[in-house]
Amino acid sequence: MIVTLVVLLVLCPCLGLAGWGFYQAGKDDDKPVTPSTSAPALPTDEPSVEPTTAEPSPSETKDYSFVKGDCVVNDGTDADASLRKVKCGPGTYQVLLRIPGTTDGDKCKKAAPTATANYVSDNPLDSLDFVLCLKKRR
Repeated sequence: MIVTLVVLLVLCPCLGLAGWGFYQAGKDDDKPVTPSTSAPALPTDEPSVEPTTAEPSPSETKDYSFVKGDCVVNDGTDADASLRKVKCGPGTYQVLLRIPGTTDGDKCKKAAPTATANYVSDNPLDSLDFVLCLKKRR
């Protein structure tokens, strides 16, 4: 009888704590989830390694739906890139290929051998990961 009482005194708080944890975890389910990419929302204070000559037009927006043929500039750094679509011109990078579902930038070597750079977007949701194979325009 004493053993049963001790077991109940130990299990009841543990079960109550576990139930409270599940309740708290489920409370945030009503909020919509917004996917993000590894690129920051705001440019860093550090200048880009490559100077750009392309000026953004009013219709250009920060957009991560890059497709083959788009041109981009890096407003961030090589280590923390922040790509922005621009009109194609000297000093921009042209998207040769978008490889969805991966963060392996080396795939550009085989898939787009003329690529001179790549951009990796590592999203917390792996199905939203992608690699852009880029070529510097002269």
